[in-house]
Amino acid sequence: MSNTAANSQNFDIVVVGRGPVGSTLANLLGLCGIRTLMLEREAKAYHLPRAVHFDDECMRVFQTIGLADAILPHLTLSPGMRFVDAEGRLLLDWPRPREPTAMGWNLSYRFHQPDLEAVLNNGLERWPHVELRTRCDVFALEQDQDGARVRYEDLATGRLVDISCAYVVGCDGARSLVRRFIGSALDDLGFHERWLVCDVLLKEERPDLGDFSVQHCNPRRPATYIRGTGNRRRWEITVHPDEDAVDIVQPARVWELLSRWLQPTEAEIERAAVYTFHSAVARQWRDGRFLLAGDSAHQTPPFLGQGMCAGIRDAANLAWKLAHVIAGKATPDLLDTYQSERAPHVREFIELAIRLGGLINTKAVAAALATGTAQGDGQLKLDVQKPLLGPGPACCDRSLTGQLTPQFRGRDHGRSDDRVGYRFALLCRSGLGTAVIEQHHASLTAADVSILCGEEASGLDGWLDQHGFDAVLMRPDRYILGAVRRGEDPAALLSGLAFLAPLPSAA
Repeated sequence: MSNTAANSQNFDIVVVGRGPVGSTLANLLGLCGIRTLMLEREAKAYHLPRAVHFDDECMRVFQTIGLADAILPHLTLSPGMRFVDAEGRLLLDWPRPREPTAMGWNLSYRFHQPDLEAVLNNGLERWPHVELRTRCDVFALEQDQDGARVRYEDLATGRLVDISCAYVVGCDGARSLVRRFIGSALDDLGFHERWLVCDVLLKEERPDLGDFSVQHCNPRRPATYIRGTGNRRRWEITVHPDEDAVDIVQPARVWELLSRWLQPTEAEIERAAVYTFHSAVARQWRDGRFLLAGDSAHQTPPFLGQGMCAGIRDAANLAWKLAHVIAGKATPDLLDTYQSERAPHVREFIELAIRLGGLINTKAVAAALATGTAQGDGQLKLDVQKPLLGPGPACCDRSLTGQLTPQFRGRDHGRSDDRVGYRFALLCRSGLGTAVIEQHHASLTAADVSILCGEEASGLDGWLDQHGFDAVLMRPDRYILGAVRRGEDPAALLSGLAFLAPLPSAA
């Protein structure tokens, strides 16, 4: 071991894997002032398309880390998704509104993953306490009551390095090394299919292809068309069991499969690869100081476009909890609520994606999709509601606990998340905030809780009226912890922060 680093290096968190999930988590931890090291095996980010969609909630997270404006120029708005039969007849419509949702952003964005990763990784340079190291091949993890150790090989030099930290988060993909060290099995949700994913670059305008994503529910060869950014277009096409994965990615075979929509003179193949779409959820997301996020914890078929979105939600849920534990403001038990909240949420999305996959593979539309609502023309219109978080911290009235709060516009036309910051926030009806601040200033300061009142945020009073509340307590990840009804003391919500009381050693 003579080439092992002589002295271990100390960090609060080591993130293994520099994909969008790991980079988002590292940016959130940087925002919290947490000493973070990200380790990535590859020298550069992958240069070809992978994920192509994220939603309004993800954009809200990117807003939180201060990168939404930098990401916006790289995005295309999606008008929605349509399901058609083998003859092209519309079976089901899933439109996306053109105006922003209650999250303050649009419901559906298309993007080129290398562009997104560049913005996220460049964003890490803002935090002097966050470090990215590439060409680092992690091969061993250890933990005890005092901390964790990460050992990796520097592939550029062959040097072995030993890192000490408090926690390790595996954002290292479906074949996660961190998951293997945790020893977690995967719950198989039953969907495993091979699909050809083909990304092309158009050489000329093809407006007839359209901006909608299209699910071709052809029982002979189901396929999906996705309009990407710029001149990028994607087709995902089912691979039959008797077809060879090597043969089907050959250019002649790819063009044969695309011939229904496109000719070789009209586009250049950027990538053609066969993927097996899986549906699985890890049974254990945490073992002491080791945790999982993103594809390390769950895999979904792509039909909802929620694979990366689920990982970004993981990062948003986990970052503030890790930060409070590292700062001594909460016990490590708070980290157990990460899986209890996120696992049911992601499982519900995966099960819906599986049902959509069933729809693409069958003529029995009504039987395949129970979430559609019949229209007067006999078609179905899809209306997907985001799941609630699973069990976690809660207080007072819990009827909205686990739901996202809207994002309001300030009287200065700014967004409310920017005003309250990445912290807990008491959202109060007009006229109540001043009294709470005067009477509970010390408690608010100790728990780092900001206050947003109806006088400062357009629409806040109306939203509270709609639900019959005087105030809600919003978590740093914008989910609701609890609420108080009309006439009740908003300060009662502060009792919900009991889990943030300083530990004896940190007092």
